[in-house]
Amino acid sequence: MQAKVRYRILFLTSLPILLTLVSLVFITIYWNVIYTGKQLFMKVKADLVVANSTLVQVQERQQDKLDSISESWDFQHAFRLIKHNDQQPNPSAISALNMLLAQQQKALGLDFLRLISVADAAGDPDLRLMLHQTKQKVFSGLMVLPAKRLERISSSLAKQAQITLVPTLHAKNPKQSMETRGLLSRTLLPIADQSGNVFWYLDGGMLFNHNTDIVDNIRDLVYGKGTLPERSIGTVTLFLDNIRISTNVPMDLFPKDSNKPNRALGTLVSDEVYQQVLIEGQTWINRAFVLNDWYISGYLPLLDVRGKRIGMVYAGFSESPFLHNYLLNIIELGTILVFVLLISGFLVYRGANSLLQPIEYIHQVVTAVQSGRNIRIGKLDMNGDNELAHLAEQFDRMLDQLQRRNAQIQAAAEQLEIKVEQRTRSLQDKTEELERNVALLHATRQQLVTNEKLTALGELIAGIAHEINNPTAVILGNMELLKYELGDNAAVVEEEIELVIQQVGRITTIIRSLLQYSRPGEFNAPITLQPVTPIVEEMLLLARHSIEQQEVKLIKEFTATGSVEVNRPQLLQVLINLMVNAAHAIENKGRIWLRTYDWLEDGIAIGVKIEVEDEGMGISKQDLSRIFDPFYTTRKDGTGLGLSLSYGIIKRLGGTIEVNSTVGKGTIFTIGLYHKAKDDQQLGPYEGLHFGDNTQ
Repeated sequence: MQAKVRYRILFLTSLPILLTLVSLVFITIYWNVIYTGKQLFMKVKADLVVANSTLVQVQERQQDKLDSISESWDFQHAFRLIKHNDQQPNPSAISALNMLLAQQQKALGLDFLRLISVADAAGDPDLRLMLHQTKQKVFSGLMVLPAKRLERISSSLAKQAQITLVPTLHAKNPKQSMETRGLLSRTLLPIADQSGNVFWYLDGGMLFNHNTDIVDNIRDLVYGKGTLPERSIGTVTLFLDNIRISTNVPMDLFPKDSNKPNRALGTLVSDEVYQQVLIEGQTWINRAFVLNDWYISGYLPLLDVRGKRIGMVYAGFSESPFLHNYLLNIIELGTILVFVLLISGFLVYRGANSLLQPIEYIHQVVTAVQSGRNIRIGKLDMNGDNELAHLAEQFDRMLDQLQRRNAQIQAAAEQLEIKVEQRTRSLQDKTEELERNVALLHATRQQLVTNEKLTALGELIAGIAHEINNPTAVILGNMELLKYELGDNAAVVEEEIELVIQQVGRITTIIRSLLQYSRPGEFNAPITLQPVTPIVEEMLLLARHSIEQQEVKLIKEFTATGSVEVNRPQLLQVLINLMVNAAHAIENKGRIWLRTYDWLEDGIAIGVKIEVEDEGMGISKQDLSRIFDPFYTTRKDGTGLGLSLSYGIIKRLGGTIEVNSTVGKGTIFTIGLYHKAKDDQQLGPYEGLHFGDNTQ
C-alpha cells in the first residue's frame, strides 16, 4: 500500500511538469513546421530571383563582349577595308575579320561569333525576329533552334545540342529518345560605318545545352559555403521545355564511379511542375520531386524573343538534411524532457517517505482487524490538527460502531434464513423462465456475433480492396503499354496478354463481390441474359490449374440449351468455388462430373441446372449443416467465405443451391437458375446470406 500511495504522489506531482514540457515540445514542433517552412520557401524564392538575374547578367555581359569587339582597333581597322557599297565586299578584309572573330570567340567564351550582312540577317527567319527589336541598338534574347538551323550557324552547335532523354519518375514518358534542339542566348549588334549607315551585324552568343559553367557559377553564387546545412545539396538547372539541358543535379546521390559524369542531363521535370510553370506560366515555390529526392524548389518560366514560354530556370536544395536537423532537435528536446522528469520524480519520491510512515501504521492496524484482532489505532505521534490524526480518530470510532453492528447482524441473520427459505421456492419458479430467456439471449447473441463479423469483414475488405486495386491498376496499365509497345509482335503473346487483362478484371470483380458479401445492400451487380455452357467452359479454363494439380479426371455432360439472367463474373466465381472445392475433396486420383441441363417443371423449361459431382471424402452430417455459414471451414488454408458467398449470390438471383453428400463416396452440388432472375427489391440487405443451419 505504501508503494502504491508513493507512486500516486509521484504521478500527481509529475503530471503538471509533464504537461508543461509536452506543451513546450508541441509548440516547438509547430514553430519549426510553420515558421521554418516559410523561411525555407522565402530563401528558395530569393535564390530563384538571383539565378534569374544572373541569366539576365549573362546576356548583358554578352552584349558588353560584342561591344568591346566592335570598338577594338583591330576590328575597326579591318572593318574599314570593307567596301560597303560594293556588291562584292573585299574578300581579304572579310577573311581578316573572320580570323579576328574566331580568336575573340574563343577568348571570350562564346559558342559562336560571326559577321553577317543586313541582307543575310533579313533573310534569316530567326534573326528577322531580332531585327524588329534592335532599332539600330544592340539586342539580346533567348531562342530555341532545331538542329538544321543550328547547323547553319555552326556545325559544332548541332552536335553540342544533342542530349539523350532519360525517363524520370513523376514525369511524362518522353516521346523521343534524343533532344536535338538548342537553347541559345543570342545577341545582335548593329555595326555602323563612318557615315552612320548599318550594313553589317555582329551575331554572337552561347548554347546552354551541356553548358555547365553557367549553372555552376550560379550555384556557387547562391549556395556558397555555409549557406546550407551539412549534406544538403544546392542545385541550379536550365530547362528546354521540360528537359534538363544544363544542370548540377546529381544523377546518383552516391555514385559508384566518381570519374563518370554525374549530372542529370536529359531527365525530365515532374508533370505537376510542368503544368503550373510551362502551361500556366506561374512561378513554382514549393516542395518538388527532383529526379530521386524531394527538394525545396523554385521554378520560373523562360521567355524567348517573342515572349513565348520555352523553358524554365530552377534553383533549389535537398530537403532531407533539414528534416534530419528537425528530428534531431525533437530528439534533443525529448531527452531533456525525460531527464527533467527523472530528476523531479526522484525528488518527489524521496520527499514522500515522511508522509507515508503514519499511513503504513494505519495499514498494519487495518490488516490486524481483518485477521480478527480487536485493536485500535490510538493517537499518532503527530500534531492534533493533522489530517491523518483526524483520520485515525474517525477510523477508531468506525471500528466501535462496526463491532456493535456485527451483533445486530448476527441477530438479523437468523431471521434472514427463514426468509431465504421462503424466497427459494419463488426463485425456483422463476428459474425456468430465466432459462428460456437465456436460450433466447444466446440465439440473439449468435446473430449479433455474425453481424459483427460481417461489419469487421467489411472494414477489412475495404482496406484490402484499396491496397489490391492500386497494383491491379498498375498491372492493367503496364499490360496495355506492353501491348502497345510490342505492336505487331504482340500477336505472339496476344492470348496470354488478354488472359492477364481478364484476370485483373476478375480480381477487381472478386474484390467487389467480397464487398458485396460484407455489405450487400450497397452493391447491385448488373445481370444480363446469357447462355450457361460458355460460362462453364470459361470456368474450366480458369480453374484448370487446380484440376491438373489434383490429377483428377473431368467428365463433362453439357446438354443445357436455355439462357438465364445472371451476372457473369459472379456466376464464374460461384462455379470456380465449387470446382476448386471438388478438386480439394479428392485426396488421390478421382473423377469430377460437371453437368448442365434444362430445368423442367411439368414439361416446361423454367431455367437451367448445373451440377458438380466429385468422388471425394464426402461431408459429415455435422459439417453439412454449417457449410454455408460464413467463416466456417474445414481446410487449414480456407477462409470460410467461398460457399457462403456463393450461397448469397445464387439466392439474390432467386435461384437454388442444393447439396447431397455421402461420407466416403462423394458430394453433389446442384445450382438452379431461372430464365428470369427473381430479384425482389423488397428484400433486406442481408437476405440471401446464410446465417443458420437452413441447408437445402
